[in-house]
Amino acid sequence: MKTIKIINGLVPDFKNRKFVQKDVFIEDGVITEVGAITKSADITIEAKNRIVSPGFIDIHMHEEVIDINEPDPYFTAYYELQMGVTTCAAGNCGNNRQSIETFKGYIDQNFSPVNYLTFIGHNYLRNQVGVEDRYRASTKNEIEKMKAIIEKYKTYGIIGISYGIEYSPGIETQEIIDLASALDSEHYLLSAHFREDGEKSVESIKELIQVAKDTKLPMQISHIGSCSAYGYMTQSLKVIEKSRQEGYSIFADCYPYDAFATFIGSAVFDEGCFERWNKTYHDILLTEDPYRNTRCTEELFYKVRKEYPNMIVAAFVMNEHEVVEAIQSPFIYVGSDSLFKKDSGHPRGAGSFPRVLSKYVREDQSLELIDALWKMTLGPAERLRLSNKGQIEVGMDADITIFNQERIKDSADYANPTAPPEGIDYVIVNGEIAVQDKKIVNGRLGKYVKYQLN
Repeated sequence: MKTIKIINGLVPDFKNRKFVQKDVFIEDGVITEVGAITKSADITIEAKNRIVSPGFIDIHMHEEVIDINEPDPYFTAYYELQMGVTTCAAGNCGNNRQSIETFKGYIDQNFSPVNYLTFIGHNYLRNQVGVEDRYRASTKNEIEKMKAIIEKYKTYGIIGISYGIEYSPGIETQEIIDLASALDSEHYLLSAHFREDGEKSVESIKELIQVAKDTKLPMQISHIGSCSAYGYMTQSLKVIEKSRQEGYSIFADCYPYDAFATFIGSAVFDEGCFERWNKTYHDILLTEDPYRNTRCTEELFYKVRKEYPNMIVAAFVMNEHEVVEAIQSPFIYVGSDSLFKKDSGHPRGAGSFPRVLSKYVREDQSLELIDALWKMTLGPAERLRLSNKGQIEVGMDADITIFNQERIKDSADYANPTAPPEGIDYVIVNGEIAVQDKKIVNGRLGKYVKYQLN
């Protein structure tokens, strides 16, 4: 492995909320020196007027389905990597795209574009024990079977349990709590996609806070923008802040868009959704063939919902100023909620992190750069107990994103949702260059990471 020296870059000092010009020396996948460095390296990167940031950490995304019969089954991870993300938390919203054996096994053998760690999903577990009806609760016997599967997966280093309550409306609060009893350490993390959005969003957040209180486990509220950015964000944030003042570990994440994306056949689009959002069928964009980039009519909506239930669609139903309000909050991380089928999906999976840095920081000045980076690096690193990531310091993993803050900009849009961003010069994963000038030069540097409980 070649040594790398990054010179003259601006390194974030989160403790003192400033940037300091420093050199960084990388050897054997680790940062070994930070400061004024005179010794030579195999590779020298000139980073003058560039931000030398810890690699971004995506605390909420949806991994690809790994088809082991394909020579290269990755796609989602490549889009993440190109936008500066070096570590991803998979298995969110109650769903795993495949078994953790398959996921971990493939990465351990073949490596990955990014470092991956994973939750075990509640809806995945329900499917494993035969709960096919999303509108019914699991029986006690089924919950016990799910807990046995969790026991097995604890040895794989899972982060904790993720819940996708809106996707299975029959889930009862007690089922959520009972399942969490399989986690035998207070350091495990719960993640949850709320029960209902819009006018029920505050009530849904209160349910998740109550789960945290009853289980005595930290709770990560998923993509709060798509939960509360319908006129209820201020109230939702106040409820979370009150629980935090009472000593409960409640955080949330958010992506910087006014449209969410999910499968059109899901319970999210059950009867009454348009009335709840005060929107119309035309606010739904189809993202896959044979209707790619087509807005819905009532007829087309029900046709696609019946014939293509697994089509990803974008719903333009949120208020962006409330999304900004969320991301400004000190207990909200940036998470992409990336969701793709190859090159089809929502641009958030290829643009979220650069979009925050360009639109919210540079253009709108809604956030300070140092605060935005904390929400992408050290904040989620601490939440995910990644003690060797999230800072540019001696002894830390050499996951680094080098970018030009005057030029960084998301390029992905709804017509071309996977376009790589501008302004990112280098992405380094585990001490080697993965991306240089928008091009992936090594897409097999990432590892499967076990969640650390101590």
